[in-house]
Amino acid sequence: MSDYPIISSPVRIYALGGLGEVGKNTYCIEDDDNLILIDAGVMFPEESVLGINYVIPDYTHLKNNRYKIRALFITHGHEDHIGGIPFLIQNVHIPVIYAPKLAAALIKHKLEENNIRDKVLIQEIDEDSLINVADDFRVSFFHMTHSIPDSYGICVDTPQGRIVTTGDFKVDLTPVDHDISLSKIARIGEEGVDLFLSDSTNAEKEGYTPSERSVIDSINEVFTKAPGRLIISTFSSNVSRIQQIVEAAVAHKRKIAIIGRSMESIITMARKYGYIKIPDSAILSADNVKSIKSSSEICILCTGSQGEPMAALSRIANDEHPTIKVQPGDTIVFSSSAIPGNTASINRVVNKLTRKGANVLTNSILSNLHASGHPSKQELRLMLKLVKPKYFMPVHGEYRMLRIHAELAQSLGMAKDHTFVLGNGDTLVLFHHNVKQGTRIHADDIYIDGKDISGLSTAVIKDRKDLSQDGMISVLLAIDSKTNSLLMKPKIISRGFLAASNKTDLLLNNALDILVKELNELFKSKVTFNEIKNTVRNTISQVIFITTHRTPMVIPLIMNKIQNY
Repeated sequence: MSDYPIISSPVRIYALGGLGEVGKNTYCIEDDDNLILIDAGVMFPEESVLGINYVIPDYTHLKNNRYKIRALFITHGHEDHIGGIPFLIQNVHIPVIYAPKLAAALIKHKLEENNIRDKVLIQEIDEDSLINVADDFRVSFFHMTHSIPDSYGICVDTPQGRIVTTGDFKVDLTPVDHDISLSKIARIGEEGVDLFLSDSTNAEKEGYTPSERSVIDSINEVFTKAPGRLIISTFSSNVSRIQQIVEAAVAHKRKIAIIGRSMESIITMARKYGYIKIPDSAILSADNVKSIKSSSEICILCTGSQGEPMAALSRIANDEHPTIKVQPGDTIVFSSSAIPGNTASINRVVNKLTRKGANVLTNSILSNLHASGHPSKQELRLMLKLVKPKYFMPVHGEYRMLRIHAELAQSLGMAKDHTFVLGNGDTLVLFHHNVKQGTRIHADDIYIDGKDISGLSTAVIKDRKDLSQDGMISVLLAIDSKTNSLLMKPKIISRGFLAASNKTDLLLNNALDILVKELNELFKSKVTFNEIKNTVRNTISQVIFITTHRTPMVIPLIMNKIQNY
């Protein structure tokens, strides 16, 4: 690092997404002149977040510093690391995206799917790539094992010190695809690492995460014992798992039908680049499933393992799929674990499938149907020992996971004040190989309704939740601002609040009587429209809450008499 200029600015490190949550990973490294991003993901909303397709980070800080952005680096091709790219590049200009081969193909497809025609430069990287960014940041890569091929950790050398991030990983010594580069990680650690960012998703689990190859025995057992059709649902981006499933299907002489748009597109690309190998003769179109006489010769591979309402498996469970219907004797396999917040949705789909006579297998029924792609405690300890960082910032996990990961580092001898459990928007400042916490930047969730890149703020989502829980009351006022008086008694309309009844009418009429008294008192002096609105909201809300202990949204609508001059 002696080639760096002697005088240079501090380096700031922060997350716009990925801290205190599992999703929308977006990490930034910047100095006074340059800014690079690592990953740009989305998070899929919980069922309670009404009408929302995706959750992305707020890009306001990036828009305010757009002149500094130099590049986006991608660790791997999962949606929580690349899904935000279409929204990001419509907000700010990204000069170049550096991505592994498979992730690069998925990004190109994603941009085409979103009709983004702006020219976006995408350059493929591998473990030997070395990228110089404006002479300030030097970026190199090392192989990691995960549930998708072409996964990398990233090392960023800056004038102020070295930053290393693992991306998503597990230490899998018998991987389905490439090996983890433990020797290169150890060499980077020997050279010195100032700040280390590491995956925390499985930090609560002791021991080692099972190898992806441990799943194959359970999969083969299912293929051997299933008397009829096999319907297997997994994450469409879990390329390693899909390869094992199709190998088992071919070995057991079953034709493979691929159902679900994302499953079809990812398998098509993975086959093109050699990550998934399926003979053309083994593939069966959904329309031709009925043409196979023996149901024991069919394997249907589909999306929907998280109970997503519009995914293929949910549509099958609801009898909404145009070609695939559940038959008694079908064996349906969920080869995945539940993402936090999705358990209720998954259970609903499982119950519907079971009612139709299917034999439904989940990881809780038959062990080893799924192996996580994230590291458990022993792997986290190993990584900390290899990297030997001076400072540590756990990332990619809910808050309790980050906390456990930090405590794990402390148990290995790291000083408590050298570990940082942060939230999105909190910054670290790296200067002369020392790290301290810096000034917070703006970071929030933006909710995407459809494909509108402007998104919805947290306040809008809160309003939606309030409306869904307590309903709405609209109060119509007709006033004469010249004489400061009511022209008629206010009218009140409620929706989703209480069922229509004599009791409800009495309550609302009582609230209006009290409101009229408050307004007449208010009109004794000159008032503004905001004061009138606040009086309406406060008066109606208080009366309603005292009687019902509910807080419907109160919306005042004021009509002012037009004066003739």
